[in-house]
Amino acid sequence: MRRLTFHTLSSLLSAVAVGGALAVFATLAAGPAQAARGITVKGSDTMVILAQRWAETYMKSHRGRIVQVTGGGSGTGIAALINGTTDICMASREMKQAEKTKLRDRFQTMGVEIPVAKDGLAIYVHTSNPVKTLDVDQLRRIYLGQVTNWKDVGGADEPITLYSRENSSGTYVYFKDHILKGKDFSPRAQTLPGTAAVVNAVAKDPNGIGYGGAAYAKGVRDVALAFATGKPGVLPTAATVADGTYPLSRYLYFYVRSKPAGELKEFTDWVVSTEGQALATKVGYFPLK
Repeated sequence: MRRLTFHTLSSLLSAVAVGGALAVFATLAAGPAQAARGITVKGSDTMVILAQRWAETYMKSHRGRIVQVTGGGSGTGIAALINGTTDICMASREMKQAEKTKLRDRFQTMGVEIPVAKDGLAIYVHTSNPVKTLDVDQLRRIYLGQVTNWKDVGGADEPITLYSRENSSGTYVYFKDHILKGKDFSPRAQTLPGTAAVVNAVAKDPNGIGYGGAAYAKGVRDVALAFATGKPGVLPTAATVADGTYPLSRYLYFYVRSKPAGELKEFTDWVVSTEGQALATKVGYFPLK
């Protein structure tokens, strides 16, 4: 992203592109050098709504600070961290060892992982879908293409339409690792660029199923998820994500190249502070504690 400099600094600039492609927030109350420096945050589309709100709120209370937020997916953010084009990568999955090795080869550091919030990876269906609960094995077989009709999991005699994320998405990787056990998604799965697109597709498709961050579940219905057949299904709530009883509870991360200092430390410390975590809850995510 091209950084901007300003000679007259007195207002707040906000630019948001739909689907998490781009969000820039700048508090213009410092000198040109400060404005040019700023903090860049790039990565997870799951986190982009939250990061935008963190940036807006932080800059209102920290005059002279600039935080620029860009989506694109966890993989995109990690690549930007490795090639030096972002200060913070936001990721909805852990960095892989191969990615850390690339970072070390370029910057002689394995990076620093900062958990910043928690999330429940929700399973979305259309509001008219009668299926209220799935177990993890059923969900796995649906996305592997082994179950293709809703009647096989207690629903109507209708074909299941699969919606998924692109492979640069941390949510895609997390789902593949934890639900599919590393196996490939069914070729019938329709790949969409962002969680908002998945939600929009499921909201319009009575036979659709999708997955993504709990904060995005607007106009669709979450399916309760059970660890095993015969076990009670659990919805992603603050309580079930906090105690791990929801099967797809996960941390959301900031990654930086080295131990934060200066403005970077000030911002990351604020994000995990009581104020930052309260904002995470307000936006629809879950606090660390």
